[in-house]
Amino acid sequence: MGFLEVEVYDEGGRKVRLGDIVKGRWTVLYVYPKDNTPGCTTEAKEFTELLPEFEKLGFQVIGVSKDSVESHRRFKEKHGLKVKLLSDPEVRLIKALGAWGKKKRYGKEYEGVIRSTFIINPEGEIVWEKRNVRAKGHAGRVLKVVRELKG
Repeated sequence: MGFLEVEVYDEGGRKVRLGDIVKGRWTVLYVYPKDNTPGCTTEAKEFTELLPEFEKLGFQVIGVSKDSVESHRRFKEKHGLKVKLLSDPEVRLIKALGAWGKKKRYGKEYEGVIRSTFIINPEGEIVWEKRNVRAKGHAGRVLKVVRELKG
């Protein structure tokens, strides 16, 4: 099963196929570990701040994590976020994108979400991807890539 066939939950709590959300539109899809953590908050706020620039270029920006729809709602309200957030509690989409794997913290190894970003064209193909990204300044770097793609 390709990543476009994977079902996730939209902001209204409805189960939707990713392909139904991204096909026909240029999309920046970023995968992040957890709502309301410092890095993830920074990343979401930066994407929100730059959202008008992405939209001017014809892109939608969507974040996805394994947090619940309710957690996403609180996260958006607390920080005034404007990006769409999808919930992937079974980690199916995250794994299909290859954004799940071994991580290290304080010398301990564990499995978890690898902060990653994908640019998907209107045909539903990934045309650019980056894994293990640093949150701070990342949205600006992605915007630069988007501008080059649309150049």
